[in-house]
Amino acid sequence: MTTTNKPNALFWVISIVALLWNLAGVGAYMGQKLMSEETIAAMSQAEQDIISNTPMWYHIAFALAVWFGLLGCIGLLLKKKWAKPVFIISLVGIVFQMVYNLFISGALDIYGPGAAVMPVLVVLIGIFLIWYAGNCIKKGWLG
Repeated sequence: MTTTNKPNALFWVISIVALLWNLAGVGAYMGQKLMSEETIAAMSQAEQDIISNTPMWYHIAFALAVWFGLLGCIGLLLKKKWAKPVFIISLVGIVFQMVYNLFISGALDIYGPGAAVMPVLVVLIGIFLIWYAGNCIKKGWLG
């Protein structure tokens, strides 16, 4: 297998799309953290209960997931090997966050089984980004 230090066009497309995806995650995190009392008051009581009962470890996991995901994408765009371990930290945050969302919070009881689609997608993308960064390292694109 021939390796080169010059990534192909698909690398840049994937890296930019991943960056946009992770920026959306940061936006979701910030939206949750900065949610006004008026917005919360307009929610159903069940939704308010989920918000008021969310443990601190969930917030930490969510922060790790989005900020390290964003940092990993920046690492990809800068062609740095450290993107892979940063994506691994992000995935750890994702897993803790999604375990809470799917199995502890009761959100599926409120929103139905369709509420599992986004968490599963987030986990799959997190796994993909780790694999992709590793593949880019093998190809010599990240240094």
